[in-house]
Amino acid sequence: MAPQNPSPSTETTRPHPRVAKVDVPGERVELKSLKGAVLFVSSKSRLAIAPPEDATPGKIRTTPLIIEFHAAPWLAQKQISDTLANSALVTINLGSGSRAYGGPFAADPALFKSVIDEAAGVLKLRNGFSSITLIGFSAGYGAVRQILREPDNFKIVDNVLLLDGIHASYVPEGKPLGDGGVIRDEDLDSYLAFAREAVAGRKRFVITHSELFPGTYASTTECVDYLIAKLGLKRTPKLKEGPLGMQQLSEVNARGFKVRGFAGNTGIDHGDHLNAMPAWLKFLKIP
Repeated sequence: MAPQNPSPSTETTRPHPRVAKVDVPGERVELKSLKGAVLFVSSKSRLAIAPPEDATPGKIRTTPLIIEFHAAPWLAQKQISDTLANSALVTINLGSGSRAYGGPFAADPALFKSVIDEAAGVLKLRNGFSSITLIGFSAGYGAVRQILREPDNFKIVDNVLLLDGIHASYVPEGKPLGDGGVIRDEDLDSYLAFAREAVAGRKRFVITHSELFPGTYASTTECVDYLIAKLGLKRTPKLKEGPLGMQQLSEVNARGFKVRGFAGNTGIDHGDHLNAMPAWLKFLKIP
């Protein structure tokens, strides 16, 4: 089986609308705990970034925190400002590939807590964050996976949203399932554990995926199928129009665990998942 690399660069069946780039009104500060992490609060928000010299606790007792990996900061900021304006948003961009995202959190198990604590400190929150949501688009899944491997992090993360980003290696390396390979269990360990908690109703875990097939490592479809099988669940065929004109093919609904499978094997289809993020946020029921 020849790997599909690169995928077709054009797709003309679906509309693929994109948001025009804008300067989103709000406050921003680069966090010192991790280069590439930017804290944002919308101008619509009741939150405010306090001056560094101000040690007085703020009026706001608590607020949701959303951390998004591997997304254009302006787009994430607009999406959160439009849908969850009173949430604090941290966008983290660390480069290309899942290793760039997972590496820093593997090297320093306390890094995730440092980012959270710094964000809470900058906002002068009295009681920290009411909930913590991790969003991984594309390669950003590497950070989410590694963060969830630390038991203390796992406990405090309430929601996970993966936007066409969940992959694993084949065993033997580079040998697809159709040629007798299998998925490397260790690459999906923390996701399976979080999915079990979501099915039990204790967490919320939402995954959307396309039909992209990398060829040399497991696709999002194959990785989601792996989780579904391990959980004893089944996909339901569901042919319907999704957000932004996307074509939905299947779904899974098991309490806090939800999957939405979509048609498309191009980069444009891949980008739809990020641009449609507000639709998926509704599943997480962030206050």
